[in-house]
Amino acid sequence: MSPLEIAVPEPSFAEAHHEAAVPETAQDPSVLHLPSPRDFVRHALPNLIESTIGPGAVFYIVLLTAGFRGAIIAALVWSYLACARRIIRREPVSGLLMLGVVLVTLRTIISFVTGSSFVYFAQPTLGTFLVALLFFGSVLVRKPLAQKLAHDFCPLDPEVMSRPFIRKFFLRISLLWCAVLAVNSGFVMWLLVASSLKAFVLERTVVSIVLTGGGIALSTLWFMRVMRRAGVTVRWSRALQPVPSEATSA
Repeated sequence: MSPLEIAVPEPSFAEAHHEAAVPETAQDPSVLHLPSPRDFVRHALPNLIESTIGPGAVFYIVLLTAGFRGAIIAALVWSYLACARRIIRREPVSGLLMLGVVLVTLRTIISFVTGSSFVYFAQPTLGTFLVALLFFGSVLVRKPLAQKLAHDFCPLDPEVMSRPFIRKFFLRISLLWCAVLAVNSGFVMWLLVASSLKAFVLERTVVSIVLTGGGIALSTLWFMRVMRRAGVTVRWSRALQPVPSEATSA
């Protein structure tokens, strides 16, 4: 859709939350500890700001002040700076950010060639639909895309991910996100045809937030239901469990 510290790499989110994700699994396999909602948001929000929220906000602000061409250049610059920042700091570049950089680059090139704002916004809408097809295709080949993307938001311990009922869950969740993205792309395309450019930018944002937020909420509730039916209690950690310095240095 529409289109973030130190010299030595910090421990990854998955490593930092290893104890929070499975701190008591060895003693009590019926309990799954996950990062607290605050820690989850703190991990996921930078990825969303870099790849989606930031480019969209920059685009709209520059659109109001410098016009369409200035706006697409500003969104492109934002994406490249966000990617360069992570590379310079030796931080992993998220899948969402990489996808955003590639897509915004293609959109900008095509839009400058055609000079059409419709083409600029139609591209990510079509891209959203293609991603929906990717989710569907991943289910057909039994390699759910939702499972591959999970680490960008809430990494789970490999032992947990290997359980058969978890794999079945990700297959079904991939179908859910196929539907969410397909509806999103269809609705946004209709808005693109029916609305003015400035109104469309805001309307598209609202639609994306509502549908994406609803998909995340439903995915979370579904996950908890699946775990409960498997006899596993999900508990949310109250705070991040720090990693010992020896483990970090290693």
